Amino acid sequence: MRAAKVTVAKAKKLRSEMTPPEALLWIRLRHRTPGYPTFRRQHPVGPYILDFYCSSAKLAIEIDGQSHGMGDHPMRDVRREQYLVDLGLRVLRYQASDVTKDPNGVAQAIFDAARG
Repeated sequence: MRAAKVTVAKAKKLRSEMTPPEALLWIRLRHRTPGYPTFRRQHPVGPYILDFYCSSAKLAIEIDGQSHGMGDHPMRDVRREQYLVDLGLRVLRYQASDVTKDPNGVAQAIFDAARG
């Protein structure tokens, strides 16, 4: 599904405003190394913006900060994930604190998931 122009514009803006955990992970995922899958950051899909996306594996990666457990965020995350699954995507979620503690380990788990 194509993203709305406003979603695409917001995604472009978010690329320059990544959170520290997202930036740590992007340093590890962005390299176009032969044999490794390629990723996009702040990728628009329909009305949503994915933190990271691997098109060859149809894999969405979401980094959840503290706000994801507050207010209506849990229900919004459920709706968002169902939307993505309905499009045929796999969704992996990581806590921002886990990325901060072990960015290499999280990146390796993502590469492994993307390869199959």
